[in-house]
Amino acid sequence: MSLTDRIAQGLESGWKVTDGASLTGNLTTEADVVVVGTGAGGGTTAEILARNGLSVILVEEGRLYYQKDFKMDELTSYANLYQEGMSRVTRDGAIAILQGRCVGGSTTVNWTSSFRTPEATLNYWADQFGLDDLRPAAMAPWFNGREERHNVALWQVDPNVNNDILRQGCEKLGYSWKIIPRNVKGCWNLGYCGVGCPTNAKQGALMTTIPGALDNNARLFHSLRADKLVMNQDRIDHLQATAFASDGITPTGVTVTLKARHFVVAASAIGSPGLLLRSDIPDPHQRIGKRSFIHPVNASVAQMPQRVDPFYGAPQSIYSDEFNFRNGVDGPVGYKLEVPPLHPGMSSGVIPGHGETQINNMTGLPHMQSVIALLRDGFHPESPGGTVSLRDDGSPVLDYPVTDYLWTGLREAFHTMVEIQFAAGAEKVRLMHLDSNWYHTLADAKAAINRLPMEPHRVRLFTAHQMGGCGMGINPENSVVNSFGEHHHVSNLSVHDASVFPTSIGANPQLSVYALSARNSSRLANKLVN
Repeated sequence: MSLTDRIAQGLESGWKVTDGASLTGNLTTEADVVVVGTGAGGGTTAEILARNGLSVILVEEGRLYYQKDFKMDELTSYANLYQEGMSRVTRDGAIAILQGRCVGGSTTVNWTSSFRTPEATLNYWADQFGLDDLRPAAMAPWFNGREERHNVALWQVDPNVNNDILRQGCEKLGYSWKIIPRNVKGCWNLGYCGVGCPTNAKQGALMTTIPGALDNNARLFHSLRADKLVMNQDRIDHLQATAFASDGITPTGVTVTLKARHFVVAASAIGSPGLLLRSDIPDPHQRIGKRSFIHPVNASVAQMPQRVDPFYGAPQSIYSDEFNFRNGVDGPVGYKLEVPPLHPGMSSGVIPGHGETQINNMTGLPHMQSVIALLRDGFHPESPGGTVSLRDDGSPVLDYPVTDYLWTGLREAFHTMVEIQFAAGAEKVRLMHLDSNWYHTLADAKAAINRLPMEPHRVRLFTAHQMGGCGMGINPENSVVNSFGEHHHVSNLSVHDASVFPTSIGANPQLSVYALSARNSSRLANKLVN
């Protein structure tokens, strides 16, 4: 395998990669730029800066896992590749948060859906936050460039049955549907994208920009947590970091001090605000960690007469934006409809029931189909998002109250999802809701949706999209950075990840982060080189 593996080849050829677990004593080193995080934002930034001749150090809290480690095994993969072993939740425990914690970040474990930021979202940002330079025409070349870099194209293979049921239901009901663009090359259509691609087909940061940066002399530290950016007057002087043992979670007591001319934080919409808060970065208007968004997601499952095998095939290939902007940008909440893969481990965690009930439900897994709705939060006064703050141990946590405005949207989405499933021939449908039964008719399902309480811990909510918390804007009173990700108050600090989004976007965010980071890194490289 290693003959064809990009990472194995690079390590053999002498890439500068340091496993924090291997460090036996404290270390101080420096570069032109330190980049915290190796996901969509960090990888893009590191590659562009390194290609421009700047010395770059990448810092990743997770470990370097690659082809040899991706064995299509849910148990070990969730534990190793996700934040908090895939048990990360909002402060009240009501919303599960799926987020990568490994080299490549969430791009290593996502389901490859690659959408441009919707034009309506970019125009809203321009109108509301003064971000005129991010309007669709200005961003188009950056999307083009990143689609090429990550091999983004409409999925050419027929959708698996799980996705095709969404298409069939939409067609029957006259709803629009489209094929999802995916960032893959030579994809085997296995369906295990969420546990790391075993064939190197997924063109996330792990297979593209991270190798690109390392080929250009960047240095990568993994198993190293960025603890604190230390200021000297109005600039950051250095980053303090802590090494982890090879389990990825136990601190070894070794500290690493990283000095640089410029610091780029790309540690995610939960990690980046967390780092800035731990560092006491100047925040005169208390904006860090505020307006954090997630696309709250609810789901319904259907039992189909035909075999679905929802664990095989490209996880996401069909979507519907029928309801995303139907009520305007800032009316009642819009939602994007997609399909999740249903692997046994993940399904058992979300399909209600315990013991015998759960066994009976899970027995039907090969015939099971699911639809999810991604709610577009942040565009309405009653959708202000949540807040990232620090726990006593300094780790970040997201407090995300679900407002009545969002509960109304979740109820609406349930109605739409069961309509689609019955239209596509479902025998019975149930909501991912603790009080839901199986419903054999649309009328029964709709009556239940109107009756069931929409409240935390009753409705099973989750999210794989974290956005905001270091929002962009021209006015420092309501934002943390400008449209280039440059911090309003600290001259050598930039933020290059989804935390800069001033709202959620209404689409899977990886391509938006790639494009924005490419734009902002190109400007940063220009400033630092000249």
